[in-house]
Amino acid sequence: MDDYSPPNNLLTGRTVLVTGAGDGIGRAAALAYAAHGATVVLLGRTLGKLETVYDAIEEAGGTAPAIYPMNLEGARDHDYTELAQTLLKEFGSLEGILHNAAQLQLLSRIDDYDIETWYKVMQVNLNAPFMLTQACMPLLRKAEDASVVFTSDRVGRTAKAYWGAYAVSKFGIEGLMQVLADETRESSAIRVNSIDPGPTRTHLRSLAYPGENPGTLKTPEELAPIYLWLMGSDSIGTTGRAFDAAGSLG
Repeated sequence: MDDYSPPNNLLTGRTVLVTGAGDGIGRAAALAYAAHGATVVLLGRTLGKLETVYDAIEEAGGTAPAIYPMNLEGARDHDYTELAQTLLKEFGSLEGILHNAAQLQLLSRIDDYDIETWYKVMQVNLNAPFMLTQACMPLLRKAEDASVVFTSDRVGRTAKAYWGAYAVSKFGIEGLMQVLADETRESSAIRVNSIDPGPTRTHLRSLAYPGENPGTLKTPEELAPIYLWLMGSDSIGTTGRAFDAAGSLG
């Protein structure tokens, strides 16, 4: 996908919701989506970061975004219902969701894993994407075509010791993606896929590998082509697939 050249108007007229939009991959994807015409709804827990992304989009001449602060760790079903109602009122439909927000608090043996931490990680990484997607399904179905993209991880496809709730949550994301893709394949214009971005210069990566030289990693901005392809109409007909940053895995 590195050689994919999206047209400038790839996402014109589309509303795309990005979670974890305040920094890292979410920020880079939001900027790329806005630069290609989308109205991006920036969702995250830190208002100041979202405002910085908002300003960056406007300064770059992108379509004016919207901000929706939400702490996924504490959000409940009624919060997602309210979000969907707001999107319906403001935009009428929703053409895309990028599930990017994720939490990694610690690496630990299953023997020692803190139960409270387990619940928090599963809430942000798996329960929140499920509840958000479920609440927004009527909006997605209203779109002429829509794309749901789940950010996965290699440890969500082949597990590694000590990755605990993070790995399990990403396995869950892959399962959620497959179930939703199968349910919508013949009954809607919604496509559903996942992507493992691979080693990328993000805050979450630095938590997992504190001794790693970030200069050896690709930047979030380098991932823009595949995130644009998956969100745009060029990927119509592609659903239920697990991608990595270099291309398809299955």
